[in-house]
Amino acid sequence: MSEQATQETMQSPTPATAPAAKPAPKGITIADSAVRRLKELLEQRQTPEAGLRLAVRGGGCSGLQYAMEWSEKARERDKIFEKDGVRVFVDPKSYLYLIGTELVFEQTLMASGFKLNNPNVKAACGCGESFAV
Repeated sequence: MSEQATQETMQSPTPATAPAAKPAPKGITIADSAVRRLKELLEQRQTPEAGLRLAVRGGGCSGLQYAMEWSEKARERDKIFEKDGVRVFVDPKSYLYLIGTELVFEQTLMASGFKLNNPNVKAACGCGESFAV
């Protein structure tokens, strides 16, 4: 056996390292694009203390759909997410479906609007209006 082969066999094997697990996302993230657009809309409404209410309701061809509306203040059991003075209110039941979601505002030549990047969605309908978890 050659000297090089002997050295290779005597080295202890390097332990296999598992890739670091990504921490599970928590809460709801508000992207900078959403913050800018929400601030513009709140100024137009002249209700700087209001917030955007996100909800998940039964409906649509996939079973669940999102709802967005203005809310003048948070309800007693709401989860409140805030970034740069913009607030998002979520009721506890809807929050179960929205954990880890990112709220973004997208603007293209064809359309513009708020979008929810929800990691819990397992299936969505073709039009993107409803989803299943």
